[in-house]
Amino acid sequence: MEKKPALDGFAALAQETRLDVFRLLVRAGPEGMSAGEIGAALGVRQNTMSANLAVLLRAGLVRNAREGRSIRYFADMAGIRALIGFLMEDCCGGRPEMCRTLLDEIDCGTGRSARG
Repeated sequence: MEKKPALDGFAALAQETRLDVFRLLVRAGPEGMSAGEIGAALGVRQNTMSANLAVLLRAGLVRNAREGRSIRYFADMAGIRALIGFLMEDCCGGRPEMCRTLLDEIDCGTGRSARG
């Protein structure tokens, strides 16, 4: 991951509602949640929720899928793994392979590594 996308990811999570949304979607797991469910769970109005979800989507931290007339949102675990990988790429005295186990733990059954 390059510096600019990493900064976008951190900026997206540096706002209370967006951090709450991301954490809620992580807890929701592979079933995800509709925008309306997210708003109701967090007590956030629809237009505010839409704006926050758009920021998270552009930052690569959530993904969505249309279901009829609604849109379902999911935590993008590959996106968060890439962000954590960016933070840790110089860890362990420049030996990031020593941190591979940590990144692999964030797999959540997707079978994808942080680097692709």
